[in-house]
Parts: sequence; structure tokens; C-alpha cells
Amino acid sequence: MFTPCDECKALIKNQNAYLVDVRTPPEFEAQRLPGAINLPLQTLQQTAEQALEKDRPVVVFCRSGSRSQMAMQMLNQMGYEAVYNMGPYQAWYQCED
Repeated sequence: MFTPCDECKALIKNQNAYLVDVRTPPEFEAQRLPGAINLPLQTLQQTAEQALEKDRPVVVFCRSGSRSQMAMQMLNQMGYEAVYNMGPYQAWYQCED
């Protein structure tokens, strides 16, 4: 279900993937991951096309993994083909950079 953190970090480093936090702005401000952009799930359909190029991979995450799963499905429906769900943001810290 979730893409392992080492694969996510490799996508970001080697394929210039976006790291997208779909949590709310207050959640994003409280705990930011390096290089992440905040596109809350509630506004993702309205903001994704301005913020994300469709030819770049997208790694999504949230607090528990459920919102990021919904975000992955939304982005796939919008034509983004390479979307990966890292799950909870804490997964970022489970592997080395």
C-alpha cells in the first residue's frame, strides 16, 4: 500500500519527484519535511495543475496515510501517472537520506 521511504527518497533525488504534504496548513507548519510543498487534500483538485507538472513523479504523504491514499487516487484521475503514497510523514525518518 505505501511506498517505502528509501524508494521515495530515491524518486526525489534521482527523478526530481515532488514531495507533497496533503495535510492541512496548520499540520504542515507544525511538522515540515525538507523540500515538501503543502497542497491540502481539500483543495488538491483546484491547486494540483498549477503546482505540479504531470511529467514529474509525485510522492504524497499525510499524518496516517489515508488522506495521501485519497490524494494518490485523485491525482491518478487527473492524469498524473507516477504517483506514490509514502503514507505517514513519520515514514520519512525510517530510512537514511
